[in-house]
Amino acid sequence: MWKRLCPALYLKNLVDLKPQYLQERGLKGVMLDLDNTLVEWGQVKISPATAAWVQEMKQSGLKLCIVSNALEERVKIVGESLGIPWVSRAIKPRKLPFKKALALLGTSPGETATIGDQLFTDICGGNRMALFTIWTTPLSTTELLVTKMVRRLEKVVARKLRKKGIISD
Repeated sequence: MWKRLCPALYLKNLVDLKPQYLQERGLKGVMLDLDNTLVEWGQVKISPATAAWVQEMKQSGLKLCIVSNALEERVKIVGESLGIPWVSRAIKPRKLPFKKALALLGTSPGETATIGDQLFTDICGGNRMALFTIWTTPLSTTELLVTKMVRRLEKVVARKLRKKGIISD
């Protein structure tokens, strides 16, 4: 169980990730969660820092794709704004949305990373597909009530992963 929930990398901020880090690991594609990873929950406004980060990733030759459980309308707005494809209504951690994103990216699991703020959806789903998983701190504390409840369990799991030395801050 722990293996499925363990990210390959933990980042406090998405924009701290440099393209060279991914490329040195042979990665060519990046899947990005929408809510509380690219934008604050329920929003479509992209911060200037995030927009610049996306441009830097694209200019380095990395392919990007949004994979979100959100409805298509918002995902499409952000995807079009950033000039990247998307998969909406993903129902992560199911494998199908990750497979769709791999097809859009034209990459294999071994050359693809996925980045998100939730262990039970983004990281678990990415690990199920043998992707390079990157866990980030949520951009906002605003989210669905059910997500807030899951966050409590996520904190317990994260504490155990830290105690076992599997992840560190």
